[in-house]
Amino acid sequence: MAIDRRLYIGPRLRRIRRDLGLTQADMAADLEVSASYIALIERNNRPVTADLLVRLAQAYSLDMAALAGGGGADEAARLQAVLKDPIFAHIDRASVEVADVVTNYPGIAEAFLRLYTTYQEEQLALADRGAESRGGGEDEATDPVAESRRFLAARRNSFPALDDAAERLARTVAEDGGLIEHLRARHGLRVRRLPSSVMVGSMRRLDRHRREVLLDDALDAASQAFQLALQLAYLEIGGEIDAVLADGSFATESGERLTRRALASYAAAAVLMPYSAFARAAETRHYDVEALARQFGASFEQTAHRLTTLQKPGQERVPFFFIRVDPAGNVSKRLDGAGFPFARHGGGCPLWSVHHAFRTPREIVTQWLELPDGQRFFSIARTVTAGGGAFGAPRVERAIALGCAAEHAGKLIYTQGRAGPDAEAATPIGVTCRLCQRTECAARSEPPIGRQILSDDIRRTSLPFGFSDT
Repeated sequence: MAIDRRLYIGPRLRRIRRDLGLTQADMAADLEVSASYIALIERNNRPVTADLLVRLAQAYSLDMAALAGGGGADEAARLQAVLKDPIFAHIDRASVEVADVVTNYPGIAEAFLRLYTTYQEEQLALADRGAESRGGGEDEATDPVAESRRFLAARRNSFPALDDAAERLARTVAEDGGLIEHLRARHGLRVRRLPSSVMVGSMRRLDRHRREVLLDDALDAASQAFQLALQLAYLEIGGEIDAVLADGSFATESGERLTRRALASYAAAAVLMPYSAFARAAETRHYDVEALARQFGASFEQTAHRLTTLQKPGQERVPFFFIRVDPAGNVSKRLDGAGFPFARHGGGCPLWSVHHAFRTPREIVTQWLELPDGQRFFSIARTVTAGGGAFGAPRVERAIALGCAAEHAGKLIYTQGRAGPDAEAATPIGVTCRLCQRTECAARSEPPIGRQILSDDIRRTSLPFGFSDT
């Protein structure tokens, strides 16, 4: 039986044409074919010939191997990942069918992916509204921070389009000799470091009039590099950031701005720690955060944050969750790629080591965790410092925790030589006291929802609350 080796690249050709700002007639003229032929190829009604592939590569300086590769591989991987959701568990689906849908009906595939993402956002919004109705506080439908967190959580904090754009930019930066030389050569911008008193509260500022990027000289090397990469992201990946942002729906302008800032920071980290190289290094070094930070010239927090983003379809690594808290327990950053049930309102569990890390500054603390439903996770926690850089300069001390589900923990250097979660005692924690039914917890600050508190007229227990059995 003969194998059909015809190559269809309709969606890729259309994307290339649009990225170049060309009409079908413009591209047809460049390639010396008819506009109707380009239209047929874009609709996958005609295969592309080897001759046309060569002409495409030459006319637009494209990688012919990438053009001729498996059509829609990224989209197929995304679709396969989505179809692993439990709501599709009883639907028979073959991988070849997924590839056929992506190749022959790219618009339908993209529509399905957008619809699924919208569904995830709505599920998170419903959870937020449910928590608010139980007395959680401010309505999260109009809370800009909650809006931004929902956007990131619905996409598991993974944005392959930004990773791809940042990887291309990182190669160009390396060819130019680094961030500073790239800004000078490509944008005519000079980098200057100025005292904090001159910067007047700014870490970074773009002075278009003088063609300069100004940096606070109190920033450490990792922070300076990140700020330069962030400026580059706004200058060169702004279109890709806006395209990702357009996929969301925001009730507030502040929520949209916070999300755009988060996406720009994502792109900046991806420039400093390109996906392919960073993912390989993470596996080689067994997810040693400090070693990875030194290899890529990044801070501990930047590296831990980047580890939560390694969920590019088809190239997934260990899924992590991440949280950053201050000494009072306030959460200033929360990212979840591992299915960890963060508390949406109120404080977290005081038994979690992230709250104890302030006792041993800059020392990594490891811990096995067990939730009331039996789920087990492994986490590391450490303090990080923001600010400072000069005597008397204000500093902010925070603690961050990075963790993963127990089944992935064996891949981490922090579990090497240790007993597994079944052999080693796990700390029983709850999401938050109001949702934790462990009645024997001496650290409890509130009674759980649905439990009747006993009177202490006759007997007072050693625990904060006594509960009836009914």
